[in-house]
Amino acid sequence: MSKKTTVVVVDDSALVRSLLTEIINQQPDMECIGAANDPLVAREMIRELNPDVITLDVEMPRMDGIDFLGRLMRLRPMPVVMVSTLTAQGAEVTLRALELGAVDFVAKPRLGVASGLKELGGEIVDKIRIAARAHVRRLPPAGTPTPHAAPASHAPAAKPAAPLTGAGLLARMSTEKMIVIGASTGGTEAIKEILVRLPADSPAVVITQHMPPGFTASFAARLDSLCAITVREAQHQDRLLPGHAYIAPGGKQFSIARSGANYVAVVDESPPVNRHRPSVEVLFSSAAKVVGRNAVGIMLTGMGNDGAAAMKEMKDAGSYNFVQDEASCVVFGMPREAIAHQAHHEVLPLDKIAAAVLAKVAVSGDAVRHRI
Repeated sequence: MSKKTTVVVVDDSALVRSLLTEIINQQPDMECIGAANDPLVAREMIRELNPDVITLDVEMPRMDGIDFLGRLMRLRPMPVVMVSTLTAQGAEVTLRALELGAVDFVAKPRLGVASGLKELGGEIVDKIRIAARAHVRRLPPAGTPTPHAAPASHAPAAKPAAPLTGAGLLARMSTEKMIVIGASTGGTEAIKEILVRLPADSPAVVITQHMPPGFTASFAARLDSLCAITVREAQHQDRLLPGHAYIAPGGKQFSIARSGANYVAVVDESPPVNRHRPSVEVLFSSAAKVVGRNAVGIMLTGMGNDGAAAMKEMKDAGSYNFVQDEASCVVFGMPREAIAHQAHHEVLPLDKIAAAVLAKVAVSGDAVRHRI
């Protein structure tokens, strides 16, 4: 029998510790080997028990979960699944946790914690399994400049000018390239890595990141504060404009349609695809049908096969597709499946993708201008 995944639960609520321990121990392939009520106890428990994964609450006595996570990822990096409260403030803190290196998160309910956590049991153990296989990296010492910062010429203050309207907009949109991104586990930081490198006059970017309701608006706002392009949560019937990135709202499907010469967002509550809503498959399939050879596809880190078949549809329709390489992925599942489907043109490290995309868009744009 293969070794069980060992887990330490860190939460100040005795009820939550008990429930998570029960949920974990019901699985034949995992075992909760310890439960701590605060990070200082957890620190000693981790040293003694050396677990494969920890689940970590945010709000705890003596040291909050974010401070503990930062110290942990600098001194002893390991897979962490955050247990977050589904509030606006909780979303901000969760995004900070992902930035510090947490693999994923579970949004625990504010009311009916016992029944809510039991309903989330399948999701919790799935995320623990994924975390156990994830690539985690040591966080640089505090105060170290991030290597992913946007170049000075792409400073966040340089937001795009007011969009074109009327005939000018129609003329531009009719030949406009579009960047189409899909991601899951580890994707929030991977998406940031790409978007901060895009200039204010970038083609429109459409993104599906697997994320539950209540978090995508904060995710978009966080990116918007860092990027030269404008980043927002997609709304139904939004015109998909150059210099803007649109993120699929959590819990809804996001696809692309045409309205005359314009690309527009379609946001609805159609059923999950590949168990996901939003689904990368839905976005990529619409890009194949609507955008065709004007699309540049990017498949980033994530577990499973969502979007792989549709990325092949994009390639067959004339798009040029990039896939993140295994070494730079938190989880290589979705990129691996895209490669298996022969949906890619290039496999690149994360830090090389943005430049390659911009080079491809520039070449294509020159071709369009020469035809005109």
